[in-house]
Amino acid sequence: MSKPKRIVVAGAGPVGLTAACLLARQDIPVTVLEAGSDLSTESRASTFHPPTLDMLDELGATAPLKAEGLLAPTLQYRTKADGRVAQFDFGQIADVTRHPYRLQAEQSKLTRILLGLFRDHPRLTIEFDARVEDVRQGADGVTVSFHRGGSSHAIDADWVIGADGARSAVRRAIGVEFEGFTWPERFLVVSTPFDFTRVVPELCSVSYVADPVLWHFFLQIPGLWRIMFPVPAAIDDDTAVSEGYIQAQMATLVPGISAYEVAHRTLYRVHQRVAQRFQSGRVFLAGDAAHINNPLGGMGMNGGIHDAVNLVGRLAKVWRGEADPAELERYDRERRGVTLEYVQTQTIRNKENLEARDPAQHAEFKRRLRAAAADPKLAYQYLLNLSMISSLRRAAELG
Repeated sequence: MSKPKRIVVAGAGPVGLTAACLLARQDIPVTVLEAGSDLSTESRASTFHPPTLDMLDELGATAPLKAEGLLAPTLQYRTKADGRVAQFDFGQIADVTRHPYRLQAEQSKLTRILLGLFRDHPRLTIEFDARVEDVRQGADGVTVSFHRGGSSHAIDADWVIGADGARSAVRRAIGVEFEGFTWPERFLVVSTPFDFTRVVPELCSVSYVADPVLWHFFLQIPGLWRIMFPVPAAIDDDTAVSEGYIQAQMATLVPGISAYEVAHRTLYRVHQRVAQRFQSGRVFLAGDAAHINNPLGGMGMNGGIHDAVNLVGRLAKVWRGEADPAELERYDRERRGVTLEYVQTQTIRNKENLEARDPAQHAEFKRRLRAAAADPKLAYQYLLNLSMISSLRRAAELG
């Protein structure tokens, strides 16, 4: 095939659009193929970590995202028996980030902001209703086949970025296994306009509540609180999203309150999976196409945006002839390496800590938290881990 001088991105979610906008900003022609008829409106990831905000700031997206979101400068851990156990203030790491807080805003707000900023960019093209069907590589390029309007089409590219979600067609096309496991329980997210700060002492907008029977977390976004519960495998899906079941779970939050307005409910299976490799020749995987994990810690979408920034930085150098194509191999080493070593390990540990049934394990969890919160040096390191700054530093070491 002749050199098309273009990069194709599959998927117009937060990771795919971040990658596409970064490429366009580097004056690299990019075409995004999105299976949906428009940007998704699903209420999914809603946490942006400090270094992610630093990265998005380079695209001009952080300021408008802040305008639509809620700043969370602190994060706390609680138990039902003790109330607040420990609280951490992101202001303690203001020396290493321009945004020392978490920003709570749905991912759909980011994608619309990015599209608004780059819709008219001459290097960026977005094709909606374009469902990727196949990816075939040649010696000097890649052909992506996609379905749209009842017929099949094809587009040629120098490189392809698969950011098309956990069921990635790109990943399947290149024959990469999605290794890992699925948790037996599902997670139920209930959104309510009820103001929990009126009835829960010292509650902050990001609060994890450990409990051996029914752990949960409180996560505030503009106008709503999102509450997450685990749902045992024995409970069927229809029951789990029924009004009766939801109200019964919500009634465990605050004694004496048993009826809540429910604005939104979502039930989903929870996976811990990492692609066997993030690169196959001229094709790369990023975001949920490359890795998925439980949401405790808010590391999934953020890690995917970190993938996009890492990969585009390398692709731009190779595109301009400033680096050998071998430079691209560092993407897999760094991002897959840190996903396995850090993100998967941390999110699994987060879940195990919240649900610990062994009294000794539960007590040790509380002891560690209190010790970290009380010691400025330990708190500083803990915040570096929470914010994913540590993961970015470790990724650089792996490269």
